[in-house]
Amino acid sequence: MAIHPALPRFLLLYAVLYAAYGVQSPFVPPLLIEKGLHPAEVGLVLAAANATRLLVGPLAGRIADLLAAPKAMLVGFLAAAALVALGYHPAQGLPLLLAVGMLHAAVLAPIGPLSDTLALGSAEDAAHAGRPRRRFDYGWVRGAGSAAFILGATGSGQLVGQVGIGVVVWLNACLLAVATGLAAWVPQSRRVAAVPAAGPQPEHRTGPGALLRTPRFRRMLIVAALVQGSHALHDGFAMIRWRAAGMEPGTAGLLWSESVAAEVLVFLLVGRPLLARLGPGGASALTALAGLLRWGVMAGTAAVPAMALVQPLHGLTFALQHLASLRVIADIVPPHLVATALTLYATLAVGLATTLLTLASGPLYAAVGAQGFWLMALLCAAALPFTRGLGGPPGR
Repeated sequence: MAIHPALPRFLLLYAVLYAAYGVQSPFVPPLLIEKGLHPAEVGLVLAAANATRLLVGPLAGRIADLLAAPKAMLVGFLAAAALVALGYHPAQGLPLLLAVGMLHAAVLAPIGPLSDTLALGSAEDAAHAGRPRRRFDYGWVRGAGSAAFILGATGSGQLVGQVGIGVVVWLNACLLAVATGLAAWVPQSRRVAAVPAAGPQPEHRTGPGALLRTPRFRRMLIVAALVQGSHALHDGFAMIRWRAAGMEPGTAGLLWSESVAAEVLVFLLVGRPLLARLGPGGASALTALAGLLRWGVMAGTAAVPAMALVQPLHGLTFALQHLASLRVIADIVPPHLVATALTLYATLAVGLATTLLTLASGPLYAAVGAQGFWLMALLCAAALPFTRGLGGPPGR
């Protein structure tokens, strides 16, 4: 089966883009410490960056839709991100580092949703082109990104040990610069420029409000917020929980790698067949059930065999949930609102929920320890009723 001609371009773009994320994002806190900030100041910079992303992302997505220019805006934001990243090198002291962190967050925020807008557009073009043998699977593209993130984080970690923490600034800027050129090379779907059949309409009928008044879209946002947000306690405290239980660092690292490998596997191979069989509603219900099991086990034990069995469920609780959400967007959102929908999904649902639950995770873990994972399981259980109405398998 021949692949769609746009697929190799998107594979390269996502590989370089997510490698850029991987080489820097795990090392921003130690970089800020190296620059002389205290832990409380590091927390302030990271919190301000998160708040900036939540504000800028939806605005940039809406502008991209209004101008029918997601590709041009993606190129611009990538170029700006490459330049701003270099600001970490000379910056010293809280005011300058706070300014660089917020500006970098602002230009990075729309990049993921805008990339997804273009990739989903090409996937939809391939699906409606009448040439079924020319495949374009978004999961392959996103899976390439996840694999590249792992390689980027691992490779930069080795370089940091040899050269110093400052190397991540140059690696990030260089990779973002390469991604800028690759973004100019990928196609933009002709469907993106489509306007409502009745011509220009008032903002309340074609803007974010129209999406938020759509029941299926609202349900998708709620499910994504609950299931993906439930990862907050794991991401912040799983390593601490495992080390406190006497687990060796190498074993803990392998368990974490196992979850990411499962994510890549679902994106590349498993996600598409599951979505075709279950539909986005059934797939979302499966992700919620997987989260219920995963967090329930983690609340009860830190034994290595149990962790080795539940860590692969990350492929469902994250990767399949993401694919199901994007399937809903592809099914119900008109082309002139796709960038808006994706940025609302990435910020209003996943970003805001993750930020709030991450803030709550510290006090929660301090109060009840691993029993806090029962609350994460409860969030997944709460998502189950909302999966109804998200859509069944094609043709049913």
